[in-house]
Amino acid sequence: MAVQENTAKIQMRLLVGISIVACILSISCDARVHTYKRVGAGLDVVLDNGSAEELWFSQRLDHFNGADNRVWKQRYFVNDSFFQPSGPVFLMIGGEGPANPAWMTFGTWLTYAQKLGALCLMLEHRFYGKSHPTEDLSTENLRYLSSRQALADLAHFRTVIAAERGLTNSMWVAFGGSYPGSLAAWFRLKYPHLVHASVATSAPVHATVNFPEYLEVVRRSLAAENVECPLLVKNASDTLVQRLQDPKTYENISKDFNLCEKLQVQTDMDSAYFLETLAGNFMDVVQYNEDNREFEGVVGTNITIKVLCGVMADASLGDPYDRYAAVARLMQKTFSQKCLDASYTNYLRDMRNTSWSGPASGGGRQWVYQTCTEFGFYQSTDSPNQPFSGFPLPYHLKQCGDMYDPSLSKSTVTDAVLQTNEYYGGYDIRATRIVFPNGSIDPWHALGITQDISDDLPAVFIHGTAHCANMYPARSQDLPQLALARDHVYLLLQKWLKQ
Repeated sequence: MAVQENTAKIQMRLLVGISIVACILSISCDARVHTYKRVGAGLDVVLDNGSAEELWFSQRLDHFNGADNRVWKQRYFVNDSFFQPSGPVFLMIGGEGPANPAWMTFGTWLTYAQKLGALCLMLEHRFYGKSHPTEDLSTENLRYLSSRQALADLAHFRTVIAAERGLTNSMWVAFGGSYPGSLAAWFRLKYPHLVHASVATSAPVHATVNFPEYLEVVRRSLAAENVECPLLVKNASDTLVQRLQDPKTYENISKDFNLCEKLQVQTDMDSAYFLETLAGNFMDVVQYNEDNREFEGVVGTNITIKVLCGVMADASLGDPYDRYAAVARLMQKTFSQKCLDASYTNYLRDMRNTSWSGPASGGGRQWVYQTCTEFGFYQSTDSPNQPFSGFPLPYHLKQCGDMYDPSLSKSTVTDAVLQTNEYYGGYDIRATRIVFPNGSIDPWHALGITQDISDDLPAVFIHGTAHCANMYPARSQDLPQLALARDHVYLLLQKWLKQ
């Protein structure tokens, strides 16, 4: 149970997602990968509150092979309470986690829908949640999991639903955050005849194998709270790395961090996994700092950068190493974990499980596969301008071969990332009517559009906010610039829907 709990928490950072788990859904906007790789995207613990009826759409397994006529059922949701016959259609894109029906009741997009008379639809991403295209998650079957197949799903869904509901001439607007934010942008880019505009929140549109900038943003975000905070974290991390060189310290380390079993470091992967797991406590909190995610049933929103830096500055807890351990225990308590499973062997076992009922089937196995075959996004410690140590790029790349196929290597991942940027354009996206909101605290903004490309490709850079903040319901304590950003996106939609 401890492994599953750690795996679920770890998933949160993923990416890039809103995966509709968080940001939108991505929910991702939750994208956590821990290696369920913070994209980006996937996932928080969510409450399926049953507020919207589950509907099912017949989807093709392989959109790019005309000879393959296999189909499967894809889950989607509808909210027509605001719809006016002359209004637009809003399509929320699912990401690296289950589609959360809470988004059919809450969220900024519904405020826009009410003002603009929009019909609201949310489509779950293939291979996530209850949308199971294949009998299991074997590497052979995961070849049907890609952003290109997901975009083709969106195109086919849009075409058929429009015909069935008499919406062919309506203006469709795509929404997404994190990885689904990228999908929203790419949907408008690749299928401009089907989608009129897109809101691509916290979207990492530029794929990269190595993403050390993620931890650089984490450092800056910690320093913005307390300039000493990242220095204390670095001191603690360096001390731990030094102690890991001596097996005699393992018993005390195991007690300090409340590990489920005595620490065993037989390979570099063992130590790297342990160190990344601990760093993940800070990475996750920074990524979602003070985001209004309670409506999704998310746990741990009370733990903020201010809280973590407060612990790290508390000399009564001992030296920086002791405070670092206190943070780990605090996070375990927050997520109701009895102990911390820091075993790479156990993690690998879970990630290799190909069953839809497996411990990593919520999105971890699927999302890491996408990082290995499309995006990279590996949050390594390869930059000197960040406070952590011990999980360099080779650690991340080796997981691809360990989990899926030994042929997956640095060169194959590099080629895949180059193809992704070649296909979508990376930072050099060329389209119209796409807005790119990003938060300055969110580490993913480093791979997003933070400056206007053109009048029709504007950026909305929100200082002091984190991942997908503009997508969550408004509240009285929101920063003024966040409220202004939401209003700015609305005015853009209002203008674009007249074009």
